[in-house]
Amino acid sequence: MFGFSEEQIAWFGLTFGVTAFMLYMVFIILQLARESKAGRFGTFVLLLGLGVGLLGFAAKGLIKFFLAGVIE
Repeated sequence: MFGFSEEQIAWFGLTFGVTAFMLYMVFIILQLARESKAGRFGTFVLLLGLGVGLLGFAAKGLIKFFLAGVIE
């Protein structure tokens, strides 16, 4: 499609698509904190509780990136 292979399209979607989705999730968490009038500590707890999964997903990608250079 448009001169790109399936692998290139999948890489682009996984890299930029998932990154955009993660940033959108942070926006949703901040909106939730604002609408519920959570305050500073409540916002921190929401970001901590709901953002840990996003942080873990990003850390997994970084770990795989750095280990790929060591293993190969």
